[in-house]
Amino acid sequence: MNIIQSTNNEVKEVTKLAKMLWPDNVYEELHNLFLELLKDEHTVLFLAVEKGEYIGFAQCQLRFDYVEGTNSSPVGYLEGIYVLDEYRHQGIGRELVYACEKWSKSKGCVEFGSDVEFHNTASYEFHLKLGFLEQNRIICFSKKL
Repeated sequence: MNIIQSTNNEVKEVTKLAKMLWPDNVYEELHNLFLELLKDEHTVLFLAVEKGEYIGFAQCQLRFDYVEGTNSSPVGYLEGIYVLDEYRHQGIGRELVYACEKWSKSKGCVEFGSDVEFHNTASYEFHLKLGFLEQNRIICFSKKL
């Protein structure tokens, strides 16, 4: 298994995996978003590849705004990570996160953050296993004006 940094050549593969992570999103919108993000020096997309098959991805960005529990800026931030079900619990997610951390360090970051949805206990446990510490729990509200 190899971890590669995505280019425009692999954006379709990233989009397919991202659509599995975020099924409510429109494929074309995700595809266009990733094409734009690849132009941004503050964003990176990594792919896990096994025997020519794309089996996972991670999206990492630099955040310059406040990140819960951190004291520096910028902070590397794991925006999304996904590994196909049949490849989980084999260290692939860990390797994707390590690639993001290494990239963040190369950009001058000394801290790394992430978040999980409240109900996603599998992701919560994954983050704890990788050494993340819970910083806060919030419930967000909105209403139409």
